[in-house]
Amino acid sequence: MVWCGTVQSFLFEYDTPRIVLIRSRKVGLVNRGVQLAILAYVIGWVFVWEKGYQETDSVVSSVTTKVKGVTLTNTSSLGARVWDVADYVIPPQEENSVFVMTNMIFTLNQTQGQCPELPDDKTECSKNNSCVPGYVSTHSNGIQTGKCVNYNDSIKTCEVFAWCPVEDDYHIPKPAFLQGAENFTILVKNNIWYPKFNFTKRNILPTINSTYLKNCIYDSKTDPFCPIFRLGKIVEAAGQNFQEMAVEGGVMGLQINWDCNLDRAASHCVPKYSFRRLDNKDTAHTVSPGYNFRFAKYYKDSSGIESRTLVKAYGIRFDIIVFGKAGKFDVIPTMINIGSGLALFGVATVLCDLVVLNCMKKKYYYREKKYKYVEDYEMGDGETYGTDS
Repeated sequence: MVWCGTVQSFLFEYDTPRIVLIRSRKVGLVNRGVQLAILAYVIGWVFVWEKGYQETDSVVSSVTTKVKGVTLTNTSSLGARVWDVADYVIPPQEENSVFVMTNMIFTLNQTQGQCPELPDDKTECSKNNSCVPGYVSTHSNGIQTGKCVNYNDSIKTCEVFAWCPVEDDYHIPKPAFLQGAENFTILVKNNIWYPKFNFTKRNILPTINSTYLKNCIYDSKTDPFCPIFRLGKIVEAAGQNFQEMAVEGGVMGLQINWDCNLDRAASHCVPKYSFRRLDNKDTAHTVSPGYNFRFAKYYKDSSGIESRTLVKAYGIRFDIIVFGKAGKFDVIPTMINIGSGLALFGVATVLCDLVVLNCMKKKYYYREKKYKYVEDYEMGDGETYGTDS
């Protein structure tokens, strides 16, 4: 049976390589061309570009920030007011990020009591039975009392028990309230560590002195290692307009890349800064754009009545993103990549065999020369199962 012959061949036949020298320009060129391509890949890509001779490690990082800047506003509700870092950086410290308030909606002197809700399709009413006592929706400012009251001369809404008057955030101030935030600066202090190599460094380089640090502002061409950044320049470097972004807020990424070749001197390991906007700025999708949140400042008068100022803060959050990889020579990855490169040279032999045995005019002749069948001398007459060539 066929399968018996197959099993017998599998068990009792042994293949050993046979070297055949083929004098052919075509095959010779294919062989050397493939070998040359493999050699170029191993040397150029694996060792030169990817530095396959190095052991690598990922960066461990810590970041602290400090914002500075003062600006002046003058409005009918607040009058003339100076804004410093304690007013517009909220909260004072975050992990690897900092929020700078650029626009806001104030609701002054709120106290707990009853007042009309903001008008919309669910709060407008014509009589009391349109309002449900105790009802609270997702967007409610308070709890309905069951009364329908005048919001203004033409509109009635359901009364709520809430902080009154309720916030009206339908109209965002344009231009942004703190237009001067464009000139605020942020100092980024970044310490990095490569534990595998016990290598540490910080972005305030040894060549930077206190005089330089007090006067420098980052510029990719003139001051590429200054750790102080002007907010307007960060947004501009990401291809955005600061004054437009300041109206509704957004999220910016300040990226610090620490790719270091530790086979070179430590002075060559320096940070590279880049900037990009992280939140989606797609004009086709304008639902809930920007970045905002609310906070309140509470007060009590002499009679003990509590009041508050509610602030809906719009602003730009700057996320400091640190990444990088360090490499240093090591024997083990070097030997592994050399071995892998030598093994790849076998591809040239396989490819040339495919060409010689399947594509050339004399393929049957080459097959005859490449394969030789030898019978076991211990087997008797009539016991052969191979083909004599």
